[in-house]
Amino acid sequence: MLHEQAEQLKASVRAKVEHPFRVIKCQFGHVKVRYRGLAKNTVQLITLFALSNIWMVRLSLMQGAPG
Repeated sequence: MLHEQAEQLKASVRAKVEHPFRVIKCQFGHVKVRYRGLAKNTVQLITLFALSNIWMVRLSLMQGAPG
């Protein structure tokens, strides 16, 4: 019983962490990283994670929009 609860807790944390990666891969097509330099790759990933945050809250953002 305790083991199952621990596994459930790990699975819920893992799901929350993996969801932004799925958004980046599926919505923005970021599958492979080409070598462009560490700075350029870092900037691209930071931008994609920012866009994925906006993508995940888009429905709540649109509900508050006037019009």
